[in-house]
Amino acid sequence: MSYFSLLKVEQIKLRRSHIVWILLIPVTLPWVMNVLNAGIHLSSQTISPENNFFLQSFMGFVWLLYPATLVVSTVLLTQMEQSNRGLLKMLSLPLSPVKLCLAKFTVLLLLAALQFLLMDLLYFPSAWLASQMNGYQFMLSPLLVFQQSGMMFLTSLPMAALYWMIATLLSSPVFSVGIGLASIVPSVLILNTKIWYCYPPCYSFYWLTQLMGQMSDPSGQFQFQWIPFLPVAVGLLAVFLVVSCLCFGRTERRSFS
Repeated sequence: MSYFSLLKVEQIKLRRSHIVWILLIPVTLPWVMNVLNAGIHLSSQTISPENNFFLQSFMGFVWLLYPATLVVSTVLLTQMEQSNRGLLKMLSLPLSPVKLCLAKFTVLLLLAALQFLLMDLLYFPSAWLASQMNGYQFMLSPLLVFQQSGMMFLTSLPMAALYWMIATLLSSPVFSVGIGLASIVPSVLILNTKIWYCYPPCYSFYWLTQLMGQMSDPSGQFQFQWIPFLPVAVGLLAVFLVVSCLCFGRTERRSFS
């Protein structure tokens, strides 16, 4: 089977699962809380209320909720085949385990992209509602919203690959979730160090903090460090995917030998 055929099969499996519904909670909660507390942004001294409204919701999402849903999604995608020995049956077919692994990882990225898209779409009614409640225009340019959200998604790709690798290496979903969730908290500390680019879980959050710095100080003091970030991020992404492809279905493949 080709990669695209496997991808189509994985999408059909996804529709039958409840993973998509899980995504609604982390993308809805930040905006509900932000709308209810929108008035506090009017007292901000260093950044405009409309920018602060946008940043605060994405800050909670990017730092905690989004990585947590990635961890859960990776485990659910790997465990989706465990019932009735589904993965063993799939690997017994004339298909490439590498292609199957990449197809599942692509589905994970589609779920991640869907989360950011939902965050963007929910921003506009949330900003409109907050504006009506507080008599202040919280609405930002749609171009800015989609552009910055897109960059946060792109910078999160190595993190998604890391969590996918962990899920393929560990057969126990409990350990996979535990290690994944435990890796989220240190990102706040590591992004303040000089080697932040070596820790993928902090990439998107680092991008957001730099954006906040630029909005509070337009003089250009805060600039995202593309070097050495870009080569390191691409290298880590490649390593994580290679390891995932090599180890995917390792336990099931042993039964064939």
